Amino acid sequence: MHGTPGKRVILEILMKTLVRAGVMALLLATAAAPAAFAQTPPPSADSMFKATTLNLSAYGETRIAPDKATINLGVQTEAPTAAAALSANSAQMTSMIAALRKAGIADKEIQTSGLNLNPQYDYVQNEPPKLRGYQASNQVTITVNDLSKLGSAVDATVKAGANQVNGISFGLKDPTTAENAARHEAVKALAAKADLYAKATGHRVSRLVTLSEGGGYSPQPPMPMMAYARMDKMEGAVPVSGGELSVRVDITGLYELTK
Repeated sequence: MHGTPGKRVILEILMKTLVRAGVMALLLATAAAPAAFAQTPPPSADSMFKATTLNLSAYGETRIAPDKATINLGVQTEAPTAAAALSANSAQMTSMIAALRKAGIADKEIQTSGLNLNPQYDYVQNEPPKLRGYQASNQVTITVNDLSKLGSAVDATVKAGANQVNGISFGLKDPTTAENAARHEAVKALAAKADLYAKATGHRVSRLVTLSEGGGYSPQPPMPMMAYARMDKMEGAVPVSGGELSVRVDITGLYELTK
């Protein structure tokens, strides 16, 4: 720097003063930033629920005729030896499956669901059990996608050697249409209920906030069928009626109300 010593001293003091002032301004701005943010806190949870709301549930139901059935058929045999019991059982089961195929039941619709071999004893009081022989049982679960074939299929298998009919259930190949119809009914029922509560409390429905679904189509539980002592003597197709299935959908909704 040029000039007299006195001027240089004055310039140095002035520069130091400006630098200090800039540093202080930066520190003050940094310290003030969090305070500025702290002045706008997020909305509390309570403020989000100041509106009057209704939490309601409803269901919709539709009835429809089934278009498929599942039935459990089986063969049970007894013989003095395990090998003889299994052999007799296998022969009758082979005839039964052949009868199912002839009745129009595809192989993919026939599934083995149980195979058992158990010793059979005679019990006499005060004497040890005496082995009488062995009992073999074999069950298959079949799916019938044409209900017009159900009675004749059961009849054919009985004539071919089946001596156990354990249960039958009816269902739907595709429940989508029935479920959607039930959903429409459920939504209408839920909206009607919301309107009723709103008017009863001096409000009106502003909007539907949330909607959730639970339940839906589920296959009908098997209905027991009584086994006949002489099923092989039955004549004509077994009468079977599918009736109707109930398809139900449950929903829950949260409504916001206004005055």
